[in-house]
Amino acid sequence: MQTRQPLIQSSNGSAELSNEEIARYSRHLIMPEVALDGQKKLKQARVLTVGAGGLGSPLALYLAAAGVGTLGIVDFDVVDESNLQRQIIHGTSDVGRPKMESARDRIADINPNVHVEAYEDALTSENALDVFKDFDVIVDGTDNFPTRYLVNDACVLLGKPNVYGSIFRFEGQASVFYAKEGPCYRCLYPEPPPPGLVPSCAEGGVLGILPGAIGTIQATETAKLILGIGEPLIGRLLLYDALGMRFREMKLRKDPSCPVCGENPTVTELIDYQEFCGVPQAQAWAATDEVPEITVNELKEKLDNGGEISVLDVREPYEYEVANIGAKLIPLGELPERLAELDKDDTFAVHCRTGGRSANAVKILQNAGFQDVYNVKGGITAWSEEIDPSVPKY
Repeated sequence: MQTRQPLIQSSNGSAELSNEEIARYSRHLIMPEVALDGQKKLKQARVLTVGAGGLGSPLALYLAAAGVGTLGIVDFDVVDESNLQRQIIHGTSDVGRPKMESARDRIADINPNVHVEAYEDALTSENALDVFKDFDVIVDGTDNFPTRYLVNDACVLLGKPNVYGSIFRFEGQASVFYAKEGPCYRCLYPEPPPPGLVPSCAEGGVLGILPGAIGTIQATETAKLILGIGEPLIGRLLLYDALGMRFREMKLRKDPSCPVCGENPTVTELIDYQEFCGVPQAQAWAATDEVPEITVNELKEKLDNGGEISVLDVREPYEYEVANIGAKLIPLGELPERLAELDKDDTFAVHCRTGGRSANAVKILQNAGFQDVYNVKGGITAWSEEIDPSVPKY
C-alpha cells in the first residue's frame, strides 16, 4: 500500500466516534488502511461538491455513507423529470423541489451524522474564494466550461485539491488537479473551446449510468486524499469508454507557462469566466444574427385556420420516434443535400427540440433562396407545454 501525507493531519477530541458510528463504519475500522484513525480523519474532513446533479449525486451519497463529517453543496437548480434518469440523489416525489433540499434530505437519511452546508447561489468570481476557503477538498461536478475554469483557478489560488470529473454520452474523464503536487486544469486545457463547439449533456445526451461510474471514482479519490493512502490521480487523466468498457490513462505534466499555476502566473485573482469562455460574444453574435420566429401558438392558429404553412422537423430520426407532430422530417445534417425536396415558394415553420438546430436550418434555407421561413420558438418542447401535452417531452 502506498501512503502519502493526508490532508487531515491529526485527530482531536471532537472527532471521537460514538458506539453507533463504530457499528456504522465497522467495515472501515477493520481495514488497516482506514482503521479508527482514518475514520476520524473522514469525520473531521470538510468536502465541497460543486453541483448536485449527475456527478454530484453519487459523490454526495458515497461520501456521506463513508462518514465525511461535513459536506458542502453548491447548487441552485430545481429537480426536473429529465434529471431522474441519472441524478440518483433525487426521486420522483422531489420533482419541482430545489435540488439542495432534496439532496439534504437524502443525505440525512443515509447518514444523520453528516453535517450539510448548503450554498443555494450561483458560484461566481465574487463568492468562490469565500465559499472554498474552509473546505479541505473541492470536487467539481459541473457541466460547463466557465465554472470548470472558475473552480480550477480558485483551487489553485487557495492551494486546494480539485477532484475533477466530466461526462458525455458514453465517455467520462477523471483526474485530481492539485497545483501543489502536479498540474492544474489549465495545464491540460489552456483555452476553452469555442462556444457551441462541445455540446452539453442536455444537447448530446448521456448514459444515465455513466455519472455513477465517474462520480464514484471522484468520491474514491476524495477519500484517498483525506486518508493519505494509495496513488491519487494527480498528474494522470483517467479516460473511460463505457461502450468498449475500457479505461485508458494519460500522463499529465505541469505546464511551466501555465497562467495560473506556472512559474510566472498572470492570473493572480479570479476573472470573468463567462467572458473568458466567450459566452457574451456568442450571445452577441446570436443577437445580431437573429432569424424570423413564430411561436407555437401562432403556428397552431395558422394550422387550424388552414393557413398555407408547411412544418419542417430537422431533428434526428431517433428523436422523431420519441415525439413528433407529423411534420416532414429532414435532419439538419442532411438539409443542404435535400433542398430539392422543398418548394421555395412555400412558407415553412422549422422546428427541432428547443429551437437551436432549427435556427441554423432557417439560415441554411434563407441562404438557399427561401423567403418565408420561420423558426418555431421553443421547438417541440414548447408545443408539448403549450399546445398538446400528449406529445412527450424528452
